[in-house]
Parts: sequence; C-alpha cells; structure tokens
Amino acid sequence: MTTTKLAIVCPSYRDVPSFEILRQRIIDIVSTDPSLADCHPMFTVMDDTAGQDHEIARLSALNDTTVVVPPFNLGHQRGIVYGLRSIIDGLGPTDVIVTMDADGEDRPEDLPRMVGAVLAAPDDSVLVVARRTKRNESFQFRIFYTMFKSMFRILTGTTVRSGNYAAYRASLARRILHHPYFDLCYSSTLVSLDMQLTEVPCPRGSRYAGTSRMNMMRLFMHGVRMLLPFTDRIAVRALTAFSAIFAAGVLMGFVVVGIRLGTTAAIPGWTTFTLLGVLILSFIALGNFIVLFAVFSHSRGISLAGLEDYNGRSARSTPATPG
Repeated sequence: MTTTKLAIVCPSYRDVPSFEILRQRIIDIVSTDPSLADCHPMFTVMDDTAGQDHEIARLSALNDTTVVVPPFNLGHQRGIVYGLRSIIDGLGPTDVIVTMDADGEDRPEDLPRMVGAVLAAPDDSVLVVARRTKRNESFQFRIFYTMFKSMFRILTGTTVRSGNYAAYRASLARRILHHPYFDLCYSSTLVSLDMQLTEVPCPRGSRYAGTSRMNMMRLFMHGVRMLLPFTDRIAVRALTAFSAIFAAGVLMGFVVVGIRLGTTAAIPGWTTFTLLGVLILSFIALGNFIVLFAVFSHSRGISLAGLEDYNGRSARSTPATPG
C-alpha cells in the first residue's frame, strides 16, 4: 500500500494551545475518514515569534511535528512560504501539502473535501483553495471587509475570497514556490497565478483558544500586501484610467477653445478651472503610473535574477528515473 504524506503547514504566533487542538482533530479526522485512509499527516509549525514563544518547545517533542524558526518575525503570509520552502525537499512528488491557520478558523472538518479534490485530480496541476461562505466577525469588520473587497475589485478586476487554507501536490509546489509573488503575499498569489483553481466552499471556523491579535492596522497592512501580487494588473488599469481622464480633459479643452473662438457664447469661469484641474490630475496620474510601473519592473527583475540558478539546483536534486 502506498502512503501519501499529508504535510500540514501552519504559521503560529503564540497560538500553541490552539495548534495542539487543531493537530489532534486532524489526526482524528484522518484516522476515521475513508477518503484519507492512505494519508499520513505530518505537521510543520512556523514559529512567527522567531523563538520568543517558550510554549513552542513542547511541540518539538512530538514525533509528527517539526518546528521551523525564522530569524525574525515574518508575518503569517511570508511565514507560510518560509515553512514550505524549508520542507519541500523532503516531500515526494505525490505528497499533498495543506496550508492552514493554526487557530482553528480553518476547520479540520473541511480537510477531507480539500484533500479529496487534490487526490481525485488526474494530474498535479490542480490547486484547491477554501472559498469562504460564512464569517463570524463583528459588524464593524464586515463593513470594512466589504469596502476592501470593492476596492480590490476596482484595482485588480478580480475578487479574493480565500485565505491561507489551500491544498496541492508537492510537485506543483516545487514549480511555483519560487515565484517572486510568494515573497509578497501567499494567499493572493495563489489566486493571481494563471493556474487551474478549484474552490471548495468552507465556512470560517471559530478560534480554539486565546484571542486574535489581528487589529485594524494589521488588517490594513495585510490588505495592502494582498494587492502586491496584482501590481501588473493595477498598473494596466491605472494607465487605462489615466488615458480616459486625459482624453476627456483634452476633448473638453478643444470644446472650450472652440466655443471661445467660434461663438459669442459666454463660458462660466468654473468651466476653465475645472478643465485645468482635470488636466493637472491627469498628469499626476501619469506620474504615479510611471513610478508604479518602474518599481514593479525593477522589483520583478531583481526577484527573477536567480531563477536559472534555482532551475539548476532543482534539476540536480531531482532523482533520475531508472531507464
């Protein structure tokens, strides 16, 4: 019987009690669900306190859990990527990776459907993400979240309705994990890449223990990071908006000049000031677009500079297939 390793990767920021509950529930579900009978769960916890959480030490004594400690706090998005890159060389191509939060808000009860969609796929190109159907947040949070989704849609042309809860084969992870967007934001990068995406409806669970440390400032910062993998789309949409505004300003200018030179009709003073304001805003928009495009191009070039070296290392580390 072939056993599929189920690599569960969780970021933890002083959430050891929650992770312990999460781990036990996953073990119980995997051991009792027939669809996961051939799966063997292994856990990786990324300690985002960078070694400051003393409770994390007791996880190292578990034979199915590996604790990864980064040199400094990375945040849960970059922390997941750090953990994945730390373990990917120890996974076989058919092993399944699951990324999820450690606090219980990503429910273990949805794991069979998430992993089942990966196992049922004919190849390793499928990427499964949890699509949020129900959230248990405050009224204030729901208002800000609705505003954020609207802004995100306007800027990028798409909507991200998933978080860190995702499942895919290790062979797929090897191909995509060194994409530079993953250094910006894990969850939105999964959606931004041109890949076969399968969404599994999953309600948001409740925290097992403790309280959330996500305040409005951190939520705002997370929202900004979610936009970063879509910088190219934002740049194109910004250029389109600039072109439309600038064209409207020029057209209005010709109309005003034509009326002044060709007719005796009076033109209100506010029209001239409005036209001038539109043209000034157009040039400001152009300047912002140029800066945005330059920053994107520069960062993209730097982040891809070592891609060929990575391909060489990957080829050397892949065992040859017997002839």
